[in-house]
Amino acid sequence: MPTRALPATPDAEAAMVFGMRLLLAISALLTLYVAGDGVRLFNPWAWLMFDAYALHSVVLLAVARSRAGFWHGPVIYWVDVGWYGLMTFATGGARSPFFTFFFFAILATSFRRGFDAGARLTLGSAVTLALASVCVHGLQNLQLLLLRITFVLALGYMIAFWGGLAVDQRRRLALLRDVSRLSNPRFGVQHTLDSLMEKILVFYGGATCVLLMQDANGRWVLNTVHHPATGRAISHNNVSDATVQPLLDFAAGVTVLYRGVTRALVPYDVPAAQVVTTDGQWRDIDPAGCSGIADLLDTGWFISAALPLRKGMGRIFVTSGERLRRPDATFLNHIVQQAFPVIETIDLLDRLASDAAFRERQKIARDLHDSTIQPYIGLRHAVAAIRQQAGDDNVVAADLDRLLSMCTEVIGDMRQFAQSFRNGRQEEPELLIALRRQAAQVRSFYDLDVVVSHESSLTISDRMAAEVFQIVTEGISNIRKHTRVRTADVRLAQEAGLLAVDIANPADERGPAAAFMPLSIAERVQALGGSLAVQPTAQQTLLRIRIPI
Repeated sequence: MPTRALPATPDAEAAMVFGMRLLLAISALLTLYVAGDGVRLFNPWAWLMFDAYALHSVVLLAVARSRAGFWHGPVIYWVDVGWYGLMTFATGGARSPFFTFFFFAILATSFRRGFDAGARLTLGSAVTLALASVCVHGLQNLQLLLLRITFVLALGYMIAFWGGLAVDQRRRLALLRDVSRLSNPRFGVQHTLDSLMEKILVFYGGATCVLLMQDANGRWVLNTVHHPATGRAISHNNVSDATVQPLLDFAAGVTVLYRGVTRALVPYDVPAAQVVTTDGQWRDIDPAGCSGIADLLDTGWFISAALPLRKGMGRIFVTSGERLRRPDATFLNHIVQQAFPVIETIDLLDRLASDAAFRERQKIARDLHDSTIQPYIGLRHAVAAIRQQAGDDNVVAADLDRLLSMCTEVIGDMRQFAQSFRNGRQEEPELLIALRRQAAQVRSFYDLDVVVSHESSLTISDRMAAEVFQIVTEGISNIRKHTRVRTADVRLAQEAGLLAVDIANPADERGPAAAFMPLSIAERVQALGGSLAVQPTAQQTLLRIRIPI
């Protein structure tokens, strides 16, 4: 029966590389044994060095096979270069047949870490080979040494170049895959745009990503994402036409690459600006206009691409200190060409869904007024009439007054909720106000003190806020119905792209709670793509809810 080949995992790749290292070590030992006097050792004890390298290879392979996620960093390959330098030194310097082992380290590094790491290891290998050879015979075999160093440099550079291309292609395909999965109507278009900018910034290793585009009403919005190391939050600002005009001072549809001066002491290092037109041809432009944009963006280098919007205009800028190239600018254009038609479709569907939801809210608000608020009003009138007939000296007068006050308060809250629901106001302030109002009602009606705390930077969409309100309400209701505690805590925070909701109550006097799972809350959290963990201890019971935002 034919079997289907499975893709190689990182652990399988590490095991394969370490297996090849062990194969090289065994082949080196066999070469010394078979060759006899054909490979001259400078000292009989040099055998121990080859044995030590073989033992080193065995240990690495054993660890890689026994431990998942074994660290496979560049230091391992630099250690290999040191081993190969010692082998070359021990077997004749420039005449040693083991100088070809350097290519193993260069190959593994280049196809795993990219061109820069491979090029550095190539240069290090050439220097190590030269030092090992000079230490053996000085400059006696200079012509052979130069030939082999040139061979290592040339072939090593080619390997690093091709390995870098392979790594870049994998990274680009991974980014395009992530971009295609970014859109989630549950979180809205703005969340999709912020996630796209963050991923682009991480991919390029840039300092800032700026997105300038028109919204559905034709107003200009400037979105800015900074490198995580700066600790600066994502910003969204409405700007005027006059403000954005300098950032749009390019021909329609062109992709721009601007490289400012980074080496002030080099006379020929001058600013350069190039654009690629829709026909794919690069041409130079006057860098003076781009330097003004670079000053506005507070950067030395940047790439920019036009947004393919059906309505309106827009541009994206990625800034960096150095090393932005033509392929980077071209790939940025590919990203926006793929992402923004989907984003515009999501925006259209989101507006259609919002309009439909608004009309549905209008209907539900009318039904809520007619079917729920009106009966409560009738109940309040009936209670008021009974209270009036009972008189002040009746024993139930105090209870009737309390019931009348509760009815009045509930009617007021329901009217305010119906009005807010009719207008569709479910933004962050409204969520916190609603939670505090709910906590006050629970404290008044059931003598359960609920403390609601949150981070000032908490930002979620209106639909997410409505779901969170229902989840927290259900959690408080469960505490009231299934425990005898008189306090509870609700904490909301934003943690690494997740909305963290913690609902905690002290342990009941009857002892720690048994393991349980609130099904209603679990279903709501699962529908939002989040996770729920219940952690009962001797001190408290904690519901840890994490929802991606």
